[in-house]
Amino acid sequence: MNQKIGFIGCGNMAKAMIGGMVESKFASPDQVYASNRSLPNLEEVHQKYGVQVTQDNLEVAKKCEILFLAVKPKFYPAVIEQIKDSVHENAMIIMIAAGQTIEQNEQRFGKRMKMVRSMPNTPSLVGEGMTGVSINDLITEEETRLIQSLFECFGRVEFLSEDLMDAVSGVSGASPAYGYMFIEALADGAVQQGIPRKQAYVFAAQALLGAAKMVLETDLHPGELKDQVCSPGGATIEAVAKLEETGFRSSVIQAVHACTEKSKRMRK
Repeated sequence: MNQKIGFIGCGNMAKAMIGGMVESKFASPDQVYASNRSLPNLEEVHQKYGVQVTQDNLEVAKKCEILFLAVKPKFYPAVIEQIKDSVHENAMIIMIAAGQTIEQNEQRFGKRMKMVRSMPNTPSLVGEGMTGVSINDLITEEETRLIQSLFECFGRVEFLSEDLMDAVSGVSGASPAYGYMFIEALADGAVQQGIPRKQAYVFAAQALLGAAKMVLETDLHPGELKDQVCSPGGATIEAVAKLEETGFRSSVIQAVHACTEKSKRMRK
């Protein structure tokens, strides 16, 4: 990989991606550029990973063939207006903001470009991210493989049609927050039963980590794995029945729906 990779915006997600790329040797530090309005994040990634940093978005746009727009959705119009005449003609633009569509941002650039819509999540910070990706028809097969390798630097990636990307926001983009709430609730329950708080968080978090790995690595249906834990007349099925009684599944489904709908509204 000999292209230069640029990040306009250097928040937590950009820092996670930069770290994954450099530490996995997908890209060398001198291939990676980052711009940001404030200096602290730039100084951090420069000191930690040795990448090139600047406060000038145009410098990054001019130098890089792969360009991440890593700013908040509300800043997309202004940033694209600033850089649209400076990007490489054959540049690949990768969006990582909720609600931003390929067509919408092609219009902002004023021309058709190689565009990638992605939705990573915060576990990318520890190399366990989940990213949904949609591409337009200008992206070649070779570039598709490159995109896959890039996102695999900090987790897993799945390609899907763009009309499903808002749902990705609800099911993996936002779901770490649901998971943290569940871990906190499990820990509260453990504390109520006498387990010390610090240990309660370890028990809860490791249990969920293990359950997730079981789903990913056994290829068994989550329901089948659940059934394996629920002995007839046992304690676990008693707990599962209580979750069903109090609307656990319904609450999660409604949360995914609410997040998906919000993502759709954000483009308007």
